[in-house]
Amino acid sequence: MADDRADSSRLAEVQRRVAQVHHEGHPEQQLRFYDGWAPEYEELQAKGFCRLHGLDGSQGMLEHACRKGIYQDLKRCLLGQEALPAPEGCYDAVLIVGALSEGQVPTSVVPELLRVTRPGGYLCLTTRSNTGNLEYKAQLQQVLNELEQRGLWRKVMEQEVEAWERATSEKESAQGVEYIPGVVYLYQKSPVL
Repeated sequence: MADDRADSSRLAEVQRRVAQVHHEGHPEQQLRFYDGWAPEYEELQAKGFCRLHGLDGSQGMLEHACRKGIYQDLKRCLLGQEALPAPEGCYDAVLIVGALSEGQVPTSVVPELLRVTRPGGYLCLTTRSNTGNLEYKAQLQQVLNELEQRGLWRKVMEQEVEAWERATSEKESAQGVEYIPGVVYLYQKSPVL
């Protein structure tokens, strides 16, 4: 019973935080949100990735990541609002998880992510498929398809995930939805451009 209460309390806190960031219109307010969330954010090292570079708009997230000592390089950048601070083709793999959604990072960031990926390298992107994100997902799909039609990359995988993450919006919770769907995209940059 105590575990159920802890899970419910944790879910309520996540719902509050996600709702807060999705309703904060000004980028500086969103960054303050992530500054406060930084100590609880998961890192990739637990999955065996050892040579990591991190990028975030939140100084608090970057400071927390720095204290963990797992990143070789950390830089601040507002995704979709400025060029990525990396040379063309410098990364073997680029991941963006949890940021491609309505009210977060604009779809215009995708070509910039492709730019910093080395020829033949991989890009992994995720987005939500819940009703509140369908317009954004359609815009993202248009960008992904356009880059593929231009021969800049090829789709390796697209996987819909029915129970992507716990429902956090009041609308979804009121409908009794425990989890919302999402999608994972994996692309490989063309070896020669």
